[in-house]
Formats: sequence, C-alpha cells, structure tokens
Amino acid sequence: MSVTNSTGGLSLNEILANSSVKTNTPSDALGSLTGAATGKKELGKDAFLQLLVTQLKNQNPLEPQDNGEFVAQLAQFSSLEGITTLNQTVSGIAGNYNSSQALQASSLVGRSVIAPGDKAVVDTSKSLNGTVVVPASGSVAVKITDKDGKTVRTIDLGAQTAGNSAFIWDGKNDAGTTVESGTYGFTASTTIDGKPTSLITNLPATVSSVTISQTGGELMLNLAGLGSIALSKVQTIGM
Repeated sequence: MSVTNSTGGLSLNEILANSSVKTNTPSDALGSLTGAATGKKELGKDAFLQLLVTQLKNQNPLEPQDNGEFVAQLAQFSSLEGITTLNQTVSGIAGNYNSSQALQASSLVGRSVIAPGDKAVVDTSKSLNGTVVVPASGSVAVKITDKDGKTVRTIDLGAQTAGNSAFIWDGKNDAGTTVESGTYGFTASTTIDGKPTSLITNLPATVSSVTISQTGGELMLNLAGLGSIALSKVQTIGM
C-alpha cells in the first residue's frame, strides 16, 4: 500500500492562499511578510497565530513538525502576547503621567515659588525674603545690583553655619532710600580656606506659565521676567 503526499510540496504562497490570511496575488503575500519583517507593516498576534495554524494544517504527514520547533513557536507567540500587553500598560501609564502633569501645571500658574537663581523681580514696597546656601561655616555677604550692574545694597549676614541662611531686603539702598521696583541681581559670597567663594541664592519668583514635555520629560516652570526652571529645582511653593 502506497501513501501519496499531496501537501509536502506546498509553497509559502500556497499556504497563505489556503489560510484565512487572504492576499490578492503571490507578490502581495510576499510583500506583506517582507513589510512585517522590515517594520513597514506590523505583524500582529492574530496574523502570527493564523500562520502557525496554517503551517500545522499543511505540514507533511510523513514528516510532521518537530515538537521542539512547535514549542519554540508557541513560546514566540507567548512573548508577542506579553509584549503587546506591556505596550498597552506603558501607554496607559504615560497617559496618566501626562494628565498628572497637566493638573500640576494648572495649579502652579500664578503661584509664588522660591528657586535657585541670581535675579529676582522685586516690588520694593515689600520686603524680599531669600536664602543663601552655605557649604561651610564662614562670614556671608549678599550684594544686590540693579539692571546696570551698579551695587545698590550690600547685606552683611555675619558668621553663618553650614546650611541655608535666610536674608531679607527691605527694598532700600545703602543710603536708606527706597529704590524703584524692577529686576535686581543677587550675589552671595563667603571665604572658604582663605579663598573668596560664590554661593547659591534661592530667590522668590512668580510662575507665569508652565511647559509640559510631550516626550515625558520634566515639567518646566516659566518664571515672570526670569526665564524657565525645572520643577525639581524649586525649593518652596507658596501662594
């Protein structure tokens, strides 16, 4: 008794033609697979499963598919399913993160913040409160300059310990006269190991707008008259 193999010679195009993955021409079938391999067209899990079932239906009965190869293909299918689920989860997290950023942005506009900087927009009818970051104990002084770089006031804080040292400017110059409101520069300095050292000043500012990153980056605060700063650098958020 002889057995005739009527399926062993099926080509890839014939397998695709017998499956539920329909193509108009053999070139369309090959083009579809080529596109999937090169990233031009996504090969989804449904198409992957259809091809796997079609392969089983058209295998040579005299030389059936090896069990190890079949298990490997099932593992590939499981990996594809897992990656698809992971992509959906990550997309959901990204959407929630963007929504959270938008909520933060709406609540920060118009608020006062204290952040590192060397300039501040000052209303001299009120006192300005700032801090100086002191790395080591020493005598600290804060020099205030106008828009032309001219020294308006020098505030001597005296000996300070390491940490944040607060200072207040009442809007007056060294002669005791109230100066005009506007943008002023602040420079703090001390002496460490006998060498003059510049210090970081934390100054108040008003948030005029917020820039939300479209790529998942950090929220940027646009400070009125002072430029932008990352939210993570803000020391204090006030009213």
